[in-house]
Amino acid sequence: MIIHSVDFNGSHTELDKCPLGDLPEIVIAGRSNVGKSSFINSFLNRKNVAHTSGKPGKTQTLNFYLVNELFHFVDVPGYGYAKVSKTDRQKFGEMIENYLLNRDNLRLVILLVDFRHKPSEDDFLMYNFLKSYGIPCLVVGTKSDKISKNQRGKHEKIIKGELNLHADDFFVPYSSVLKTNRETVATIIESFIK
Repeated sequence: MIIHSVDFNGSHTELDKCPLGDLPEIVIAGRSNVGKSSFINSFLNRKNVAHTSGKPGKTQTLNFYLVNELFHFVDVPGYGYAKVSKTDRQKFGEMIENYLLNRDNLRLVILLVDFRHKPSEDDFLMYNFLKSYGIPCLVVGTKSDKISKNQRGKHEKIIKGELNLHADDFFVPYSSVLKTNRETVATIIESFIK
């Protein structure tokens, strides 16, 4: 997938304020410090489309990025960040759930998990939420470049086992630094936006 254009298309907290039209939407979800912004920037071959921050919990809205005028990447607030107030965490959770369950344009959720560690309880809950509602899911293991090649198979097996990955789901290790498996991710996305 060659990226010709990326345009920021707004931040929203309510479903009825989200972009109109029927363009497919690919959601990027994951824990607050899993590297969502780095993944988006790396995949889109842009430096600062999504703002990276040393401070987790920065994304607090549904952020829409129009890609090639063909589909939207939707960056949703990260989960599991303890320093965000309980009220805000609940508010983010309700906003994301409302979007995931009621947005007709949604085609695929890319669930980012840290390839270096076994999935957290929040990762497990998010994955099972998606499965229970039949929402297609691609699990991407971020920061794969931090694991030596001879350990990668072991880490992949742990992640798939902990999540109890379904046979019809995809798992792809990814490095935002090296763009490892970018084309694999692109091919999967393309199959959902046709």
